Amino acid sequence: MKRIALLSMLALSQALPATADMLPGYDRFDLKADHRARPVAASIWYPAANPTYRAPVGDGPIFDPTFAFIGPAIAEGKHPLILLSHGSGGNADTLGWLTTGLVQRGAIVLAVNHPGSTSGDSSPRRSVDLEPRAEDLSAALDAVIADPAFAPFIDADQIGTVGFSLGGATALGLAGVRFDGAKQDANCSTGPEAADCVFFRLGGVRFADHPGFERDARDRRVTQAVIVDPGFGGAVNPETLPNALTGITLINLGYADRLDAADVGPAGNNLANRLPEATYIEIALANHFTFLGTCKPGAVELLAEYQDDPICTDPEGTDRAAIHTQLIEAIATGLGL
Repeated sequence: MKRIALLSMLALSQALPATADMLPGYDRFDLKADHRARPVAASIWYPAANPTYRAPVGDGPIFDPTFAFIGPAIAEGKHPLILLSHGSGGNADTLGWLTTGLVQRGAIVLAVNHPGSTSGDSSPRRSVDLEPRAEDLSAALDAVIADPAFAPFIDADQIGTVGFSLGGATALGLAGVRFDGAKQDANCSTGPEAADCVFFRLGGVRFADHPGFERDARDRRVTQAVIVDPGFGGAVNPETLPNALTGITLINLGYADRLDAADVGPAGNNLANRLPEATYIEIALANHFTFLGTCKPGAVELLAEYQDDPICTDPEGTDRAAIHTQLIEAIATGLGL
């Protein structure tokens, strides 16, 4: 395992390419997948060949929007394709800070709103099934590489995945890691806060009762993976680790403020040392929620009023936008961009 501490990544960041001056292209589509009863909301971000009209994406009461050109032509050339999996209760559009950063490095980013674990549709019973979440992304990949509007611009030899939190577990599944429901139940009985159990316990979930938590979801078209604060690292099936994708990058947010359930370092579940040739990165002045979008004025008070998670509250001294810049650099490096 290679270990990196990102304390001054800003000083090491390279200048963005000239395409950084162009907003990303953005479009939505309905993904029809055999494993889902209804179409899945999907979106695609990509290098734009020209401007169309500029519009906010992911705008709402909490997070700042990201601006993009809607539906422009795609920039010439072959582009890496990145599959993005959001966290529990999240959605793809509010991660525009990340998708924009990856597009500026030449990538196409393909994302979905995972049914059952997305904004306004987040259920403990449905979120526990990791297999359909991974299948959402594999089906989206199938659709895009068969679409004549996008297929000529995709480098099929450079397909990566990025996942955060529950999406981190999903991306690990795409990379060949499997999980053990009985082990997760045992972890929940001894340390529910440290084992990512509280939300699922509220729904009366027993992980061993959900075959989708354990099934093989590997997509061998995926050649790179970056995993940020993943859930369920303490419940991986160790037999699957030696044959998982080589060279995964794992990122932990926070040091004193780190989420115990997501700690893949030596003091946590040590997943970073157990995966083949993994790179481990720590960003100290952050917490789990720092990965989410920058927040609007008044968002902290609004969340408190509704007794929601403090998703806009960072450790004292944290500059969320600056951490995002560090994350873009680290994630792009892990994806070979």
